[in-house]
Amino acid sequence: MNETTVGALFIVSTPIGNLEDITLRALRVLKEADIVAAEDTRRTLNLLRHFEISSELVSCHAFNEHRKVTEIIGKIKGGKNVAFVSDAGTPGISDPGYLMVREAIKEGIEPIVIPGPSALTFAACASGFPIDSFTFLGFPPVKKGRREQFMKKIAERGETVIIYESPYRMAKLLTEIAESSGGDTIVAVIREATKLHEEILRGPVSEIIEKMSGRVWKGECAVVISR
Repeated sequence: MNETTVGALFIVSTPIGNLEDITLRALRVLKEADIVAAEDTRRTLNLLRHFEISSELVSCHAFNEHRKVTEIIGKIKGGKNVAFVSDAGTPGISDPGYLMVREAIKEGIEPIVIPGPSALTFAACASGFPIDSFTFLGFPPVKKGRREQFMKKIAERGETVIIYESPYRMAKLLTEIAESSGGDTIVAVIREATKLHEEILRGPVSEIIEKMSGRVWKGECAVVISR
């Protein structure tokens, strides 16, 4: 009786906006995969259709991740090649992916990482700030007490800090930065990176607050706080 050959797990980076940013290697892996496991199947389906990729698509997001990871690892051990993608960018960077990688390693499956687009590296480069040393803190907490501690931690850092924020809380975040670190704190706000309405705002946080007064924030945002 022949033993089943174990498949492979590919952690695939996908465009954060502009579809032309996908790599040739990522396209090949997505085309050759038996299964594409996606955080948002609707968004990933648009990507696959654009590049005429017909691999089987299954969901794996924050609300079903534990169960789905077990199922997917089982399929890999059964010989299937699986490509895992998040909404956009690099899985595991403030997106699902860590659990998949951890459990695969536990099962003796070495994940194959396909590098590519990332909102984090885009923001670091586009800010124009020193990035030889920086701290990435992901999304700020929503609850008041934890959020206050989070902002205090940013103010105490002696290096550039990069965070993400929802457009619904961007005005609040900038005010919090001004209150905790001072209105002269230099920041860069990267909005809708690589997309049609990409916008980068740089300068003292007080000036950006004034400039954006009355405007409705839209799109995904990364904020770089200079030190």
